[in-house]
Amino acid sequence: MGIHLTVILLLTLLVPGPALPGEAPVADIQPVIVVGGDRDYPPYEFVDKSGRPAGFNVELTRAISRVMGLQVTFRMGGWKEMRDDLQAGRVEILQGISFSEARSRSMEFSPPHSIVSHAIFSRRDSPLARSLDELKGKEVIVFQSGIMHDLLAEKGVARRLILTETPADALRLLASGKHDYAVVAALPGTYLIRELNLSNLVMSATGVAFYPYGYGVKKGNYELLARFSEGLAILKKTGEFQQIHDRWLGVLEQQPLSWREVARSAAVVVVPLLLILCATLLWSRSLRRQVALRTDSLAREVEERERAVEELRLNQAQLLQADKMKTLGILVSGVAHEINNPTGLLLLNLPILREVYRDAVELLEERYREQGDFPLGGIPYSRMRDEVPIMLDETLEGARRIKRIVEELREFARPDDAAVKEPMDLTAVVKGALRLVEPTLRKATSRFTARYADDLPKLRGNPYRIEQVVVNLIVNACQALPDPERGIALELRHDRETGSVILELRDEGRGIRAADLPHLTDPFFTTKRESGGTGLGLSISAGIVKEHGGSLSFSSEPGCGATVTLTLPVSEELSA
Repeated sequence: MGIHLTVILLLTLLVPGPALPGEAPVADIQPVIVVGGDRDYPPYEFVDKSGRPAGFNVELTRAISRVMGLQVTFRMGGWKEMRDDLQAGRVEILQGISFSEARSRSMEFSPPHSIVSHAIFSRRDSPLARSLDELKGKEVIVFQSGIMHDLLAEKGVARRLILTETPADALRLLASGKHDYAVVAALPGTYLIRELNLSNLVMSATGVAFYPYGYGVKKGNYELLARFSEGLAILKKTGEFQQIHDRWLGVLEQQPLSWREVARSAAVVVVPLLLILCATLLWSRSLRRQVALRTDSLAREVEERERAVEELRLNQAQLLQADKMKTLGILVSGVAHEINNPTGLLLLNLPILREVYRDAVELLEERYREQGDFPLGGIPYSRMRDEVPIMLDETLEGARRIKRIVEELREFARPDDAAVKEPMDLTAVVKGALRLVEPTLRKATSRFTARYADDLPKLRGNPYRIEQVVVNLIVNACQALPDPERGIALELRHDRETGSVILELRDEGRGIRAADLPHLTDPFFTTKRESGGTGLGLSISAGIVKEHGGSLSFSSEPGCGATVTLTLPVSEELSA
């Protein structure tokens, strides 16, 4: 009995019991990653007045740890101390460090999340230095172990470098009247001057050096770097990165104006404007009276001349339109030639690059099997081996699309010959027109539908002129929509009873007034003159349709959209 009791007790101790509420299984506990940061490099990273890590880098790291399921803790200190801690293993990753070739010998870098611009700062009463070369023979303040310390020491332009622990110390030392210039990153420098109220300092030159700025790990720590790089890519895709960037690195907010300054501005600007406005109103009222009297006296003369002027305007507009189309054809041909040259290079080189990559895959796979995952273009090879072929195929398809669009534009703009008529497929013509106006359609509506009948017979006509008509009709429908939630529907069908092919285009726009419907195809009649409409589009379209023996009709109710119906006769010889 005693032996049995002892065995039961041993089994109880050896077999694990259920986890306590809130207690995670041991295998699920994530190791805590120690992230290093500069305690005084605002607005990128710093320790705030409450003693907590803050800044753009800190918020970005927290967001990455959230989307990647990582546990992180921050270790903030002097910059030289943080770099030493990374090499000693007390810190696993630095959340903000500028890339340089020298640093890459002992570190691995992620794709940059920022580009840091560096600037020269001086006192207001000192001569301005516009470039690093103008620092020759001067005493220049930089903070120790920063990227500008490395650069200035390498160039040797300064007579003497004065090193400080932080950018804030460098600007304070310059403001106190000591030494000649300070070289600090532009945004931290501007931020610190405002926060520390160093009013005697100015930015002498900006953009004297630019460096990619991102995450850095000790040489060989590819796995950790890849996880942070992947999290950074996710944040950029979701838009959260841009929100964090705008919060911390946007333009520094200006100080609000006082009520006294507002009142002074109003007195200087608003009061004279009010006086000018009153004088303008009085003059306008007097002018309207004079115009009314003059209009009455000229009304009969204007009525007699109106018909002659209208006829002359129509002739001039037709000549101008013909000249515009000729100029457009020449312009499109020239632009098409310039675009086709680089597009041809893409279409020639991309298949070769695709074959080169396929030939290199065996070597890359061999390295992957021997050494494990490694970065390729800053991204782990385990991901890039699937992405690169897709990227090459997508780029090749994009080049082919550019070539196709250019060819369609050239065909659309080439001179028309109304006398030349040939068998044409109206479905192909409509699809070609839709490709031309695709950007306009996407911007105007999110609800476009098109239906094509399967039994459409061939027509005889000029496909380029009919394509011009379809383009005009679709553009007019897009312009009629008040918002992208309204739709456009296109339907192409064969009416055997009338022996015609019908294109019907319906929009959910503002509609057309009943009084305007009979005048839609009149030359120069337009309801969009204030937005640049000429009133020639539908008139020219109606003329083209009439040349083809067809008709163009409109129906609408204001506020309920409009429907335009294009009818073209079926060619008897082609349908026989």
